[in-house]
Amino acid sequence: MIKNSHILKEFEDSLANKEGKISPEKAFSIFSAMWQEAKSLGIIPFKDPLAGIEVDIKVAGILNSCLKR
Repeated sequence: MIKNSHILKEFEDSLANKEGKISPEKAFSIFSAMWQEAKSLGIIPFKDPLAGIEVDIKVAGILNSCLKR
């Protein structure tokens, strides 16, 4: 659990500033590598892509009702 979230935020911001923006080609390359890793670990493709959607719909309904107040 993160107890000092402001320290983590400062770290993330400094890292993002240091890294700078990346090209779309580099971003796609990173995404592609992550996708291949997930496939090799058996995480994707999902066996049942709709598994648990009832919970997602219920949570979305609750959140949407809270936002209307």
